[in-house]
Order: sequence, then C-alpha cells, then structure tokens
Amino acid sequence: MAGIAASDADVVALLMRQHGDIRNLFDEVEKTTGDERRAAFRRLVQLLAVHETAEEEVVRPFTRANVPGGDQVVEDRLKEEREAKELLSRLDGMDPDDPKFLPELLSLRLDVMAHARAEERYEFNHIRRHADQARLASMASALKAAEAMAPTHPHPGTESAAKNLALGPLAAVVDRTRDAVRKAMGKDG
Repeated sequence: MAGIAASDADVVALLMRQHGDIRNLFDEVEKTTGDERRAAFRRLVQLLAVHETAEEEVVRPFTRANVPGGDQVVEDRLKEEREAKELLSRLDGMDPDDPKFLPELLSLRLDVMAHARAEERYEFNHIRRHADQARLASMASALKAAEAMAPTHPHPGTESAAKNLALGPLAAVVDRTRDAVRKAMGKDG
C-alpha cells in the first residue's frame, strides 16, 4: 500500500493510475452481462464523472497558466471531454443488455482512451516539467478533494465552472468542489 500512497502525492501519477482504472472498468463492462454489467457500468460512469470534474477543477487551470500554448491544450481537452460526455449520456439512458449498448460503449471507449493519451502526451508531461514536487503534491490533494465532491452523472456542456453554475441544482456541487479545491490548495474561498 505504501506505493499507492506515494503515487497519490504526485497528481500525474494519480491521474495515470485513474486512467488504468478506467480501462479496467471498460473491460469489466464489456465482459459482463445483466445486473453485473449494470453495476460495472455505474462504477464506470461515476469514475469518469469524478475524474473529469477533478481535472477540470485542478489540472486545466494549471495547464492554462503554466504550460506553453496551455489555452489551446485545454480547449482541445475540453472538446474531447464534451464529445465523450454526450456519448456517455446516451449510454447512461440505455439498458446495458440492449444490442446497441456494446457498440456505443466501444465508441465511448475509443474516445476516452484517445482523450487519455492526449492528456498524457500534451498535458501531463508538461505538468511534470513545470511543477515542483510540492506543487504536484498540492494538486494531488486538491484533485482528491474535488473527486469527493464530484457529480456522479455526466453533464454535457459543463466543462467550466461558469457553465456548471448555470445548471442550478448542480451549482451546489460545483461550489462545494471549488471550495474543497481551494481549501486543499491553501487558498481562501
């Protein structure tokens, strides 16, 4: 367990581990049926929702401010996330035993894995280059705090806090997420 705790002190290691967890959950959904598939899919939806929300709250602002060409890198990632959320929302309304479910899931998997590779290539390497160990650790703490507050359903079109706030009921979740991130990063609300 010490290895996991050590990697959790580095935001990039934490995100990479989550990418692996997401791949494993896709495998589990594809290999199961019935109630088992439904339960695995619920876990996948939740993990994707918390992972992306945490990235939006913690990683994207750092990238915009510290990575050369960061604004474009962030816009590209947000576009990918928006497309994946739309597909995830369609899947979320389907019966996992529907014959159309697995082809749609495969399409989602391809989108999510391409997005993860782009993050790893265009964002994570730069974060490591531009953040010292203390910053990596504070971002990891903030990411974990954001995950604790993240929504458990995908919300297409909510790739920014301003858009999240416009949704009303989700506003409270976003406010709590933002507060948790700021507190974890040692900033005042």
